[in-house]
Amino acid sequence: MKVHFIAIGGSAMHNLALALHQKGYEVSGSDDAIFEPSKSRLNAKGLLPDELGWNADRITPEIDAVILGMHAKADNPELIKAQELDLKIYSYPEFLYEQSKDKTRVVIGGSHGKTTITSMILHVLHYHDRQVDYMVGAQLEGFDTMVHLTNDNEFMILEGDEYLSSPIDRRPKFHLYKPNIALLSGIAWDHINVFPTFENYVEQFQIFTNSLTNGGIMVYNTEDEHVKNVVENSSSPIQKYPYQTPEYTIENGITYLETSVGKLPLEIFGEHNLQNLAGAKWICQHLGIDEDDFYEAISSFSGASKRLEKIAQNDSAVIFKDFAHSPSKVEATTNAVKNQYKERTLLACLELHTYSSLNAEFLNEYVGALDAADIAVVFYSPHAVEIKKLEKVTKEQIATAFKRDDLIIYTDPNEFKEFLFSQDLENTALLLMSSGNYGGISFDEVAGLI
Repeated sequence: MKVHFIAIGGSAMHNLALALHQKGYEVSGSDDAIFEPSKSRLNAKGLLPDELGWNADRITPEIDAVILGMHAKADNPELIKAQELDLKIYSYPEFLYEQSKDKTRVVIGGSHGKTTITSMILHVLHYHDRQVDYMVGAQLEGFDTMVHLTNDNEFMILEGDEYLSSPIDRRPKFHLYKPNIALLSGIAWDHINVFPTFENYVEQFQIFTNSLTNGGIMVYNTEDEHVKNVVENSSSPIQKYPYQTPEYTIENGITYLETSVGKLPLEIFGEHNLQNLAGAKWICQHLGIDEDDFYEAISSFSGASKRLEKIAQNDSAVIFKDFAHSPSKVEATTNAVKNQYKERTLLACLELHTYSSLNAEFLNEYVGALDAADIAVVFYSPHAVEIKKLEKVTKEQIATAFKRDDLIIYTDPNEFKEFLFSQDLENTALLLMSSGNYGGISFDEVAGLI
């Protein structure tokens, strides 16, 4: 089968391209910009485009399918040519469904936690040598790609993103998977450029819940009020399995899970991660992993990339980076680090980087998000606001939104870096939260601070 990717350089798209190449497909692609690690990984398999940019001549009648990435625009010349030739055009999630329609589909959804939960499930299955197809939103230790596709595996584990499917398909990705087994971890308003009201956002999770196959299984976080309402008010003929935070203790900076066979030391920490673990356990049990085997495997799970990822540690200091950017994620992550290191000063730095976080009205959702930090810093780039064509955001608006009188605010990356590198990190936990890099900071340099 001959497949062409429009916007092959994206994190998800290039992983799918690699997976199809591994499966024996003839793969080509294009993009107007390709960065590392996508560039090197595509090049290693001979899939890197000869030149950057869009070229309608790449689209020929011999192509069996076109996969369209979100980075492309609706007026993309290659897309227009594919439409003129009446080629089969798939969004990323549509194609994954096509690859898994004869399998048992397990879809992990939620505003937060879905990457970690999917990673936990895959870690446990990998530990016990259970072969499954999968798509996950982070690079995992022990896995070559973020996407794996076969003809033979019975199960397909899918991280269910609620963002749009493609430039010409405005449906959320997770509406297209039609799960046999699903999980909902939490609902907290996000992607306000697409879902302008909280009610509209919640509706997407109602649609997802109702998209389960008849008799399907829904595992859900009963401690999240919105998830609980969505699932328990659904009249679809599905089986419902609630979960909640398990019992645990923290001793000398290590979290211990209370189990039927005693205390189990974990490499992860934080109530949100323990909730994630509880959800992952239910899913694994539905996939045939018993409780004892789950605990044996999960004790060695150290986390997904960029999710409370420890980048440096010595006897008196520790540094984490985390992908957290939405208010609920920021609050959960900040609380988790403070609870784990109660005796240390928590220096929490947040970069406002996404469309939602830089929206003047949405900023008010961040009230209290950094309250657990001893020292709280917010960085944002006015230039990023301009690029995203949003209303100007002022330092005063930031300060008002977080409702913290001692909040430190930086808009210049050099000034932020100077502040950060001047800190004495003795007896400190440093937490860097961002989906960006604070205007160009090197995390390797930061790791060298201790």
